[in-house]
Amino acid sequence: MPMVWLTALGVGGATVIGALIGFAFKKISHKFSDIVLSFAAGVMLAAAVLGLVLPSLEYGGDWGLLITVAGIFAGAVCLNLIDKLVPHLHKLVGADSEEHHNANLSKVLLFVTAIAIHNLPEGIAAGVGFGSGDTTQALIIAGGIALQNVPEGMVIIAPMLAAGVSPGKTLVCALATGLVEVVGTLIGYFAVSVASVILPFALAFAGGTMLYVISDEMIPETHAHGAQRGATYALLIGFCLMLATDVLLG
Repeated sequence: MPMVWLTALGVGGATVIGALIGFAFKKISHKFSDIVLSFAAGVMLAAAVLGLVLPSLEYGGDWGLLITVAGIFAGAVCLNLIDKLVPHLHKLVGADSEEHHNANLSKVLLFVTAIAIHNLPEGIAAGVGFGSGDTTQALIIAGGIALQNVPEGMVIIAPMLAAGVSPGKTLVCALATGLVEVVGTLIGYFAVSVASVILPFALAFAGGTMLYVISDEMIPETHAHGAQRGATYALLIGFCLMLATDVLLG
């Protein structure tokens, strides 16, 4: 049990570590910010495919393909609805600068929501490993998740600060996304039988939210300030880094 708590805190704490690094590099140019965001998009893309979608297929058994496809689309539709329901305050004001500011805030809130949603089934996946007695596999999963969470935590900070969110509230949001993963790990550990049933759909759902945000928000944003080629290579580097991590960790 102590190992489960330490792992849960480590996985969630990786997001906070990334957030603190993000505070150190909060004042950066658009092009550099786009490179960092593209790198994170590559990491998230690999995590969505390797850590969420493929395990969903594996855990789903005979119905794996159907469950995974349904989960992906459910996640994407959910994020699309959240995007529509998030108050777009720029429609209520006349100043162009405030319009741009609030539009960015809506995008950032959508991005943070996606990270929080996808952290829950990731935590459940690590918890299930411990609950089933496969400690080695659980530590491997948790290690991969933690490595992924560092750049995720980094990339939350600069956009939120640029959108006008105070440093204190920005840090609280980062802490909240990490806390979700801690909760997921404990849920997975204490409810293995239930978690094993819902895990395939939950993983695919999280993968769908990630793919939606990458395609709808992150990639268009990283290509908006003249750094298209650098952003593309940064995405590939992020993807390959997570791919190598996944292979090396087994």
